[in-house]
Amino acid sequence: MLTSTLKTAVVNAVISGAIMASVMMPVALTTVAHAAAASQSQATKNLNSQLSGIRSMTANFSQTTQAGNKKTNFTGMMGVQRQNQFRWETKSPAEQLIVANGNTMWIYDKDLQQATRQSVGSQIGEVPALLLSGDPSQIDRHFNVSQPDANKNYFILTPKSSNANFGSLSLSFNGGRPVMMVLQDSIGQTTTIQFSNIALNKKLPATQFNFTPPNGVDVINQ
Repeated sequence: MLTSTLKTAVVNAVISGAIMASVMMPVALTTVAHAAAASQSQATKNLNSQLSGIRSMTANFSQTTQAGNKKTNFTGMMGVQRQNQFRWETKSPAEQLIVANGNTMWIYDKDLQQATRQSVGSQIGEVPALLLSGDPSQIDRHFNVSQPDANKNYFILTPKSSNANFGSLSLSFNGGRPVMMVLQDSIGQTTTIQFSNIALNKKLPATQFNFTPPNGVDVINQ
């Protein structure tokens, strides 16, 4: 069973970018020496172009969160669809579900028998997942974007909001297919997420993005 501190860290990592399921291959995370970087405006345009091709996505994920010498692994399934719909379901080592249907986001912790309800609108800018599943043209409103090598589809986003619970998010793309992301959060943790069995642009049923708390679950409104 996970400690409450670790569970909080995992939730922060997920809603800060994990569902932002748009990334490239691990080798792209190594910046080539002397590579010519794109300007910020061109980097934003290039990232927008990559995201615009993703209307929906489903995948399995493998997530590693490292804090100091401690490393924890998670696995599960995810789905994202415009506008502002996503589902992130952790299966191991503990069950947890994060769901947004465009207006409301739920975080359900089965072990704690607790569900937290938040407004999607209040999270935009702090939660890049919501921006991914929303309007790519709004990226530069909420994030500074850099592209270390103008010839590689690898991007680093840093939030403009002082309320964001992460420091930076590295994204990359391979042929328009997201494969991996690296999140640096505000408390010194690094979360690496790899995606497999990726399917793009299939119509996903609305039921995947709805959630009703089970009987007996404590509901917290934020």
